[in-house]
Amino acid sequence: MKNLQSNEFAPYYENYIKLVPEQDIIKGLIKQKEEMLHFFKSIPVFKHEFRYAEGKWTIKDIILHLIDAERIFAYRALRIARNDKTVLPGFEENDYVVTANANNREYESLLAEYETVRNASVSLFETFTTDDLLRLGTASNNSVSVRAIGYIMLGHELHHKNVILERYL
Repeated sequence: MKNLQSNEFAPYYENYIKLVPEQDIIKGLIKQKEEMLHFFKSIPVFKHEFRYAEGKWTIKDIILHLIDAERIFAYRALRIARNDKTVLPGFEENDYVVTANANNREYESLLAEYETVRNASVSLFETFTTDDLLRLGTASNNSVSVRAIGYIMLGHELHHKNVILERYL
């Protein structure tokens, strides 16, 4: 699995990492951005605020969740790559979605923000050396490497794309 060692990620993230084809993180981030933008643009307007069940997220909520999560993952990667030994906290995704008000936003605004955040992640990962990618830190009370965070970012997005395909479209 991407030559990752067991101490590079929490078991919870294995399902995300397994979704990522064997590839370079930067190339994966770039390719996935184009694929996801195309995918998001193909979703009919009447589905943007659809919920498949009471209390479930809309597609707008999911897109903003992906943006928020990627920002947090990138922040973790930056701090760990810079050898910051601070234990980084987790975050409660459901609380973020409730207060983010994605459904009050224009869809194109969400897609533009998604693209901007992904471009920033690509720029960040382009600066990392091999040593940086292998550096370990602690996030959400688990050991994690910078390279594992890159694969988690990719896999997290693939997971949510699969959820959209299975439950929304």
